[in-house]
Amino acid sequence: MSSTAPTPPAPTKAHLIEEFAALGAAYYQDFAAVAARHGLTSVQAKALAVLVRKPVPMRGLAEALVCDASNVTGLVDRLELRGLVRREVSAVDRRIKIVVATEAGASAIRAVRDDMQTTHQALDLLDDQERTVLYELLTRLRPVLEQAAAEG
Repeated sequence: MSSTAPTPPAPTKAHLIEEFAALGAAYYQDFAAVAARHGLTSVQAKALAVLVRKPVPMRGLAEALVCDASNVTGLVDRLELRGLVRREVSAVDRRIKIVVATEAGASAIRAVRDDMQTTHQALDLLDDQERTVLYELLTRLRPVLEQAAAEG
């Protein structure tokens, strides 16, 4: 007679959402603390993280940061003074300003992410195969969540 342990039930969506929330909060705490050590507010660092993926109009940056467009002007002003971003005129509509991360801005956000020791320690718990599976799963979920966020 062989005794095999029963397979536990798959986690519910509610359980997964709870894990997302906990991971997101812990990641953001690490991100904000490290950003502060690098002389950036968490919002400035988040803006740089958005902008290194692709340049965006001021309004698009406000949407990505989930803040009022009027707040973005001061944020971009401060980042521009430090040489971390620059404004460019849109080729499509000269009234629209596109915010672009400079090489210094890209370097700053890389330094923040490289210094996120708590997050790195958590990821170190996974072997190469587990990191590959996690990456594949996250890259499948990301477009759906980003699209829903973009649609408001």
